[in-house]
Amino acid sequence: MGLAAALLGIGLALGWTGHASAETFFDARVVAVVDGDTIEVLAGRERRKIRLAGIDTPERGQPWAGQAKAALSARVFGRDVRINEVAVDRYGRTVGEVYADDVCVGCELVREGHAWVYRQFTQDRILLDLEAEARAEGRGLWALPESQRVPPWEWRRARRDSRPAASASASASAGTGRAPSTECGAKSVCAEMASCTEARFHLSECGLNSLDGDGDGMPCDDLCGAGP
Repeated sequence: MGLAAALLGIGLALGWTGHASAETFFDARVVAVVDGDTIEVLAGRERRKIRLAGIDTPERGQPWAGQAKAALSARVFGRDVRINEVAVDRYGRTVGEVYADDVCVGCELVREGHAWVYRQFTQDRILLDLEAEARAEGRGLWALPESQRVPPWEWRRARRDSRPAASASASASAGTGRAPSTECGAKSVCAEMASCTEARFHLSECGLNSLDGDGDGMPCDDLCGAGP
């Protein structure tokens, strides 16, 4: 990217509301791209999962999820980045502004139409303007039919609302002898899952990607191999 993009990244760092007095920068190497807004980095000898601050990209199963992940990977995978840690989310991930060559990666994903501004957590004017520009010019996901442009947070909520009732989950787990749980962090491995439905929940809603060892989108093959 050129000087203008670099200045854009620096501008966001200066303009981010609520974090100016608590900025904590560290350098790291990106060793994995989990999805369109989450990466894993090696900082020294410590491996850390980083959720890009201020943006939200399509979830696996949504239109444009693959393109968003590919766009993030092209910008950061295998590269050294600088991260401004602004929070830790409920899943224990670092929420941070990520910079590659002094360019704000999240800004560029929004500008190119790969991400929404995550309005629940930020009203940053720069990000909102970039999203409006991408939408107006039909970039990236904004070129999709309107019916396919569902914000990820609404998509996740709809999936939660459509989950089977607790009684149905209990019935599905009757043969396993394990109690189901829909609390993120309560379980961590396939052996603890009471059903494929529960495993899918912990993969898609809690980000427990270790359940999907082969990366095919299906958690816990022994449990889900024959379907939910």
